[in-house]
Amino acid sequence: MLGFGVDIGGSGIKGCLVDLDKGELQGERLRIETPQPSLPDPVYDVVGRIVEHFGWEGRIGVTFPGVLKSGVVHTAANVDKSWLGTHLAEGLASRIPGTVQTLNDADAAGFAEMRYGAGRDKRGVVLMLTFGTGIGSALFTDGVLVPNTEFGHIQVDGHDGEGKASAAAKDREDLSYPQWAKRVDRYLDVLEAAVWPDLIIVGGGVSKKAHKWVPLLSTRTPVVPAELLNDAGIVGAALAAEERIGQ
Repeated sequence: MLGFGVDIGGSGIKGCLVDLDKGELQGERLRIETPQPSLPDPVYDVVGRIVEHFGWEGRIGVTFPGVLKSGVVHTAANVDKSWLGTHLAEGLASRIPGTVQTLNDADAAGFAEMRYGAGRDKRGVVLMLTFGTGIGSALFTDGVLVPNTEFGHIQVDGHDGEGKASAAAKDREDLSYPQWAKRVDRYLDVLEAAVWPDLIIVGGGVSKKAHKWVPLLSTRTPVVPAELLNDAGIVGAALAAEERIGQ
């Protein structure tokens, strides 16, 4: 069974057909740079171009890097603030032919990992974290999603956690993996005390090099790299559209 997902990010927007039986992209994804400034209308246009490129006309899942409630954007930490109060699906309606299902980007990635990847068949409390421009989070209890957790903004030593421990912070400050791992370790200490997870899955582009930093962590909770890597958002979006899960 085929589905279609689009993953809106602060730096890039990507989409592809998805084989929902295997949880894999069907063919090569298309990625287009996020317009700067990342205003709603230019972003809608890019999503429309991606959907048109593949000729897809069925249900479409679209992720967004912020809190969505009933389709309305409530936070926009890594995109333009003009998104606040907009209705994502309604904004896309004139650009694409299919019915749109929207959800938070990290929730989508977690949804994919729980169905097809590192969280498959895992019970208890599973925490998915995506390290990129910020830190996205998805929390599951016995496989059920608790949406819009936004743990990237939890306070760690007086700062937003993502301000010091995101992959962007690593690049911005030119940190080595051991230096950055210390920050991630401190961030995870705070999260462990708050939610007591049974498993932590780490995703985002930096998870491709998990062997360079995950073994340096001292968490009591097992930490494993995501298996779908950067495809998780697209796969999760397509799955959410098919199963009508999201905001």
